[in-house]
Amino acid sequence: MNGQWIVQDTGTTPGLIMVNLDDEGDHYEGIASFAHTESKLPVIVAHIITTDKNRTFQINIPIILSYNPRTRLIDSWDNVKEFYGDVNFPSEADVQGEWDEQGLILNWKTNVGTEGNFVLPKSKADLPSECVAIPTINDWNGFKKYVSEAEGSRFLFRGQGYTWRLRTTFHRTGRANLRKFMVQDIPTLYKHISGKTRHLYNFLIPDHYGAFYNLVQHHGYPTPLLDWTYSPYIAAFFAYYKIYTSKANNATDDEKVRIFVFDQKQWRKDFEQLQLLDVPFPHFSLMEFIAMDNERMIPQQSVSSVTNVDDIESYIKLKETDEKKYLYVIDLPVKERRKVMSELSYMGITSGSLFSGLDGICEELKERFFSFPS
Repeated sequence: MNGQWIVQDTGTTPGLIMVNLDDEGDHYEGIASFAHTESKLPVIVAHIITTDKNRTFQINIPIILSYNPRTRLIDSWDNVKEFYGDVNFPSEADVQGEWDEQGLILNWKTNVGTEGNFVLPKSKADLPSECVAIPTINDWNGFKKYVSEAEGSRFLFRGQGYTWRLRTTFHRTGRANLRKFMVQDIPTLYKHISGKTRHLYNFLIPDHYGAFYNLVQHHGYPTPLLDWTYSPYIAAFFAYYKIYTSKANNATDDEKVRIFVFDQKQWRKDFEQLQLLDVPFPHFSLMEFIAMDNERMIPQQSVSSVTNVDDIESYIKLKETDEKKYLYVIDLPVKERRKVMSELSYMGITSGSLFSGLDGICEELKERFFSFPS
């Protein structure tokens, strides 16, 4: 049952419900939120703790949280009620549910008489990507021609060695409860690495908070961020660089790397960008953090997406229309690795230029001296 469950319900209680649960060993725990379609009604946010891991459950949930429209954060009802007048806000709810690999069924009734019935489908984030690659781009030369004609700075690019769905490293671990991540993971992580950083991070300052997430992301800690770049060629480097030469030399025509192309200019125009995680509705936002303790950001022309969405691909596609498209995919042959990396090296795009320190130097020279045997 761990993971993310989201549905926009148009039934007797129309609104959006989002459930984020972590596996805590002998039970599940996380946050559930319900945002009414009627914006004049408050958002309900509840902390869920199941008694065990059975596929059916019945629990009583205290409700003391809502969404503060001023701070844009989850807050106590006492701090939120001034925005909603004389609303009868519930203090608890009886919840019954059952789940399987396909979905989660929830029935709830509050102490003020409101009730709801929801069927939440399982996230498709761990399924194969449904994105269809641009059919006219089949090789490196076609990719170079495509990006040479693209509008400068309109698009962001992300290279992946596999044709996976877009998904953050945080969500790939099976976790979904970002409130726990913020309250428990980040303070503990900072205590352990603060002696290694040159700066003192003040998490009350949004730029510091984002910079810290970006720093630990670049050093391998799972976060709800994804790395993007303004450079299509840097994205191509990241698509290929972890593929061994032997694999590339023996690759079939069907084996591909993937480069995502995202119309960031139009996305920023159409949707509010939030440097927040703990909000009771899905969002996918683009941020350019300051480079505190992170020398990789500038040479990589780095941009980060911040999201509380597990299945990013489906979320973006849901926002698209016949007239407006945000996300494109280019799949390139694995077997072209040698050619691609050689040309990128001539452009000055190497591990040594993108990764500061000994690791980058060693990676660059490994590429130079060990890449050519068949």
